[in-house]
Amino acid sequence: MSNQTGEQQLRLTERRNPRSTEIDLADPLGLVDLINAEDATVPAIVAGARVEIAAAVSLIEESFRAGGRLFYVGAGTSGRLGVLDASECPPTFGTPPDMVQGIIAGGLPALVKPAEGAEDDVNAGRDAIEGRGVGPNDTVVGIAASGGTPFVRAALGAALTRGAKTVLVACAEPPQGLRADCDVVIYLPTGPEVVTGSTRMKAGTATKLVLNTLTTAAMVRLGKTYGNLMVDLQAWSAKLIDRGERIVMEVTGVDRGAARAAIDAAGGSVRSAIVMAKTGLSRAEADARLAASDHRVRAVIGPPPGVPAR
Repeated sequence: MSNQTGEQQLRLTERRNPRSTEIDLADPLGLVDLINAEDATVPAIVAGARVEIAAAVSLIEESFRAGGRLFYVGAGTSGRLGVLDASECPPTFGTPPDMVQGIIAGGLPALVKPAEGAEDDVNAGRDAIEGRGVGPNDTVVGIAASGGTPFVRAALGAALTRGAKTVLVACAEPPQGLRADCDVVIYLPTGPEVVTGSTRMKAGTATKLVLNTLTTAAMVRLGKTYGNLMVDLQAWSAKLIDRGERIVMEVTGVDRGAARAAIDAAGGSVRSAIVMAKTGLSRAEADARLAASDHRVRAVIGPPPGVPAR
């Protein structure tokens, strides 16, 4: 009975998985099948939190429209996932680097080296929020697979005190006090991991899916796509330069040389280049039309072309 009671008190992410108790006897194919079967449960769990995820998207959009920022706060794998998602926003959506920021316990060295003790530093959690001047226009998303990481709890508490909107992403039931500090709680009960306590696995996968959705959905709401085309990308590599040119070509029907010329004339903006090439407007006129239409290309030139048959 005492063992059962102890198991009930363990965080969900720390419990043993009855389906993987003989994992050390499995051959490579058996290991792959077992891990894949566990991973296959994650999308439905994320879908079960769809209402809460949508509520968080609305808060983030509200912050962005008010000139505010999004902060991810986490320790270990959770922190790394937040930093990863934040770092991918500028090249994908053309956002300034400070618009979405990742804060990891232990600072930048913790991205590549373990800093497990840093998750217990509540003073560092508070300081991270205060040092960035978090305020009422900002949204802070705490990521805590275990449900109550002290660094994350302290950061969310500081954010609440400073008037910011607060969201928690957790894979184990968070303490009631922490729930009370959050406008939205995204609870993802991914269950025991294949390797007990290794939340880089199912919990990490679920968290990555949620963070992808939060920023992508918020950016789409801001008009940073045209249909499903990435029209605010930053062409920092040959691949992205090619993508930008292909988008202008596909939407407007011009050849690559004309697409390149339109992008250059638009100061590198694929979105403005599309409007200019489609309408013959100058850059100033195209930008004015976009600004008057919430920066939505569809509102200026109509719907995008259909997907070509393959």
